[in-house]
Amino acid sequence: MSEQNSSTSLRSSLPDASRPLRLAQIVSRFPMVTETFVLYELEALEKLGVTVELYSLLREHPKVVHPEAKNWVKRAHYLPFFSPKILRAHWHFLRRDPGRYFGTLAEVLRGTWGCARCFGAALAFFPKVVRFAFEMEKQAVQHLHAHFAYHAAVAALIVHRLTGVPFSFTARGSDVQSDGHMLKEKTEAADFVVSVSEDNKEIILRRCGAGVSKKIHVIHGGVDVDRLSPRSKGEATELLRILCVARFEEVKGHTHLVEACRLLKERGIPFECRLLGDGPLAPQIDNQIKQSGLSGEVLLLGARPYDEVIGQFSSADVVVLATAPTASGKREGSPNVLKEAMACGVPVVGSASGGIPEIVDENCGILVRPRDAAAIADALQRLHDDPELRRDMGRAGREKVVRDFNLNLSTARRAELFFRSADGCRSRQGLADTRQTEPALVTQRPA
Repeated sequence: MSEQNSSTSLRSSLPDASRPLRLAQIVSRFPMVTETFVLYELEALEKLGVTVELYSLLREHPKVVHPEAKNWVKRAHYLPFFSPKILRAHWHFLRRDPGRYFGTLAEVLRGTWGCARCFGAALAFFPKVVRFAFEMEKQAVQHLHAHFAYHAAVAALIVHRLTGVPFSFTARGSDVQSDGHMLKEKTEAADFVVSVSEDNKEIILRRCGAGVSKKIHVIHGGVDVDRLSPRSKGEATELLRILCVARFEEVKGHTHLVEACRLLKERGIPFECRLLGDGPLAPQIDNQIKQSGLSGEVLLLGARPYDEVIGQFSSADVVVLATAPTASGKREGSPNVLKEAMACGVPVVGSASGGIPEIVDENCGILVRPRDAAAIADALQRLHDDPELRRDMGRAGREKVVRDFNLNLSTARRAELFFRSADGCRSRQGLADTRQTEPALVTQRPA
């Protein structure tokens, strides 16, 4: 089925698909080179006929911008921290309902108290978010969705309190794992919550209670199975081509992968390991590579446009994500990089942590204990020694992604929830309008 026919078929299956849906999506920062899942979900939603307004709390200026993101940058709503327009929006809501305005501000400040970062962000972003609320009302936005349960979800809560626009948010990983400020309030106020893994859902339930269980929908992020497809690698060679695509931060576990590479070299296994991405720990990892005598085998390639990343997948023999939980509780949610590799027919090695076991099984990859460099080295050696196993795992991984992690299907599931929420909002508004226009009943008194 062609991409166009697939989108048409999915669109016709959505509830109320004949009615237009104006959806606002809010993110903390845009564009982010590491958050391709946000970008390509936006693209997929518009293919389903949804009109999307993108709001970003901050504008990023990364060195690498994916080509598709450039159009969204032009369309996105960005605001300074203060301006006359922002002041007019505050006056609008103050005049309309001062109790609601001050109650919303008090709720957010009270809810973020105790976390310097959360409280500071609430103070900093509140002025512009009130303007966002004003603009969304003018645009007749029917549903608001926030990516991540952190600052963006707080912003969505503010908009909801001021305007009544129903909202939802996606819980992806550290946003619910390492900090729970206002998670209960946001979850209870939301129409629904999307969790990218069963593991994340369990965390939310532990923090918020079983009463919100029906609100939480587990929808794994999808990848474009048409754009990401297996390509011929030619005959297998002795050199094992290892690839890691991840931001350089503690949770991604680069240090354990580099140590595994040192063990491989010690064992005499020929390999090349390419590390794509940027982040605060890149200098530390570079130093570890040099101290381990791996400068010829382990290459730091920095951040790359998505087309180049796809090319790297196509030439790799195995993709590794050696993620490890941090002391703060941060761990992986449902990393798209593993799904992308599997879509390209590449076997994967990942840590048995967070939502990764929901993606990787023994047919398409190898799971290892977190922080176990020797186990990573063993898995890589096994794949080096058995090219047929690599091919079998690659085929199985591709089949699993097409079946379970297809971007079109996962986006359609999200869109279904958006349509249902908007339909509920229409029904409530219609009922309110009917009540306002009904003639009052006059009781005739007897003469």
